Amino acid sequence: MSDDFKVNIKQQSTWLRGLYMLMFALFYGIAEFVLFAVVLFQFLFKLFTGKTNIRLLKLGKGLASYIYQIIQYLTFNSDYKSYPLGAWPKDGPCELIKED
Repeated sequence: MSDDFKVNIKQQSTWLRGLYMLMFALFYGIAEFVLFAVVLFQFLFKLFTGKTNIRLLKLGKGLASYIYQIIQYLTFNSDYKSYPLGAWPKDGPCELIKED
């Protein structure tokens, strides 16, 4: 085995990130389930009332931003640890909310 491999395999920071990645993968699954519920409730709300629910819009935007942060971390594009280790996202990556 090369010396680089031995050094890399023993890096505690990489193993710690792996544990965080497992935790965030679990949170991703939960967030995806909740987002699906928001989508379903928003559709039903629009179907029955003709309007969109502002609270569900905000929750959906927050969940989408949260999922985006998790994906950024899992793909090594960011070192930011999102909720619950960081703050819940306040603004999404872009403004797409429309109000009826």
